[in-house]
Amino acid sequence: MSSLIAEEEISCEIGIVWLEDVKNLDYVRQSLDRLPNRGSKPAYHRNGRMVGYALLGSAAKPSRSSGTFRRRVFWLLPHDRDSAPHGLYAKGAPAEAVDPRTLAAGFKGYKTERSEGGPPSTAMCELGITLPL
Repeated sequence: MSSLIAEEEISCEIGIVWLEDVKNLDYVRQSLDRLPNRGSKPAYHRNGRMVGYALLGSAAKPSRSSGTFRRRVFWLLPHDRDSAPHGLYAKGAPAEAVDPRTLAAGFKGYKTERSEGGPPSTAMCELGITLPL
């Protein structure tokens, strides 16, 4: 879950590869997966679809026991808001979800009014302010 990802766990990231345009996505789910390499596109074994993944720099060290690297993967499930706008997450978002506009290599991102399914208030829009949640 994104709330459980610590900045030090993603400090070796050097980039994020988006597999689709995320500007119209209110949120993406993120998780730290054990993967066999630092940078190529990982295999995806969840229901739904992978929308992006992190690239690790040469400073990233594999696990001593498994030889795998912990890398972030960004994904969505079939019942998420982009596919089911009036469904389970019409308001609110899953615990591991963050607004993709707040993500960067080495930065875990955060929820926003947009990711939670609510438009910002009129006053906030007029002032050009967007608050993280």
